[in-house]
Amino acid sequence: MADYPDNLTEASRGVRPLKIVTLGGGTGLSTLLRGLRDLSAELEHAAGAPPLDLAAIVTVSDDGGSSGRLRRDFDILAPGDIRNCMVALAEDETLLTKLFNHRFQSGKGLEGHNFGNLFLTALTEVTGDFHEAIKVSCEVLAIRGRIFPSTLENVRLEAELHSGRSMLGETRITGSRDGIKQMRLRPRECRPVPEALEAIAEADLITLGPGSLYTSVIPNLLISGVGAAVAQSRARKAYISNLMSEPGETDGYSAADHLRAVYDHAADAQVDVVVVNNRSAPESALGRYASQGAFPVPVDETELGAMGLTVVAAPLLADGPVVRHETDTLARLLVKLAVEGRRARDASG
Repeated sequence: MADYPDNLTEASRGVRPLKIVTLGGGTGLSTLLRGLRDLSAELEHAAGAPPLDLAAIVTVSDDGGSSGRLRRDFDILAPGDIRNCMVALAEDETLLTKLFNHRFQSGKGLEGHNFGNLFLTALTEVTGDFHEAIKVSCEVLAIRGRIFPSTLENVRLEAELHSGRSMLGETRITGSRDGIKQMRLRPRECRPVPEALEAIAEADLITLGPGSLYTSVIPNLLISGVGAAVAQSRARKAYISNLMSEPGETDGYSAADHLRAVYDHAADAQVDVVVVNNRSAPESALGRYASQGAFPVPVDETELGAMGLTVVAAPLLADGPVVRHETDTLARLLVKLAVEGRRARDASG
C-alpha cells in the first residue's frame, strides 16, 4: 500500500498549477470540491506549494425535486448538482453564497425551489445557453475553479434492472429496489462539452466519485468521448470509494465491484488508484444506516491489487453522526496524487 508524507509542501514543490479534474455529481462531488477549495486557499500562503487548478465535470440528469420541476417547465438541464458545485467552490460563505443555497419554504410555485436553480434557469433564458449561464454564475460567486456540465443535451437516464424491467428517469431508478444491471442514456449519443475534454487532456489527476455509482459517476462516462478522453489522458486516475452502500443500487458491492461496474459501462476509463477509508464508523451510526439497508463498503486489497490497482487507504471518515468523507484529509491526499501525476507526465515528456 502506498505511503504518503504528511508534509504537503515538501511533497508538492513547484510553481505550475496542479490540475485536478473531478467527475461526478450529487453531494459526494460537492463535498470533495469543498475540501479542495479550502486547501487551494491554504496553498496560496504556503511557501513552495503549487496553486491548484480545479475543474468539475458534473452530471446533469437529475429529474427530481426543484431540478426536475425546472426541467419539465423550462426544458433545461438539471441545475441542482451544478449549483451545489458552485457553492462548494465559492471563495467564502458570503451572503450571496448563502442566497444561492436558499430554498423557498412557501409561496405558490416557489415552495421547494432553490434560488440558485432559479438563477441558473433565468440566466439560461437570458443568454440562451446553459453553459454560458454557468460561467456567469461562477463569476458572480467568484469560485475557485471551473465547472462544466458533462453534456448540453437534455439527457435522461435509463436503467435495465436485474428483474428484466427497464426504467426511465433518475428518480424512478433510485426509488427501485430491483438492482441495476445496466445504465444507458436517452438520447444514446450525447456530445460532451469540448472544454471538459480539454480539461481531462491537460489534467495531472482525474478523480471519479465519491457519489452514487449508477446515477452520479457512470452517467458522465456514458457521454460520447468522455471515457476515451480519460483513457488517453496521461493524468493519474483515481476512484474514490464510497463509504456506504446504497440500497437498491449497490447492495453487497465491494470496492472492486464498484470498479467492475464502471468498466462494464466504460471499459476505456481505467483507473490507477483506489482511495479507501480505513477508519471505522461508530456502532451507533452503523446501526442507523443498517436500519435503512446501507452498510460499509468492503475493501479487499488483494482483489483490487489483482485488478492492477494501487490501494491508498487513509482515515477519511469525518466525525459526527453522518457517515461522510473528511474533506481536508481527502483533499490533501488527492493533491499528493496530483503531484505524482505531474511527475509522471514530466518524465514521459
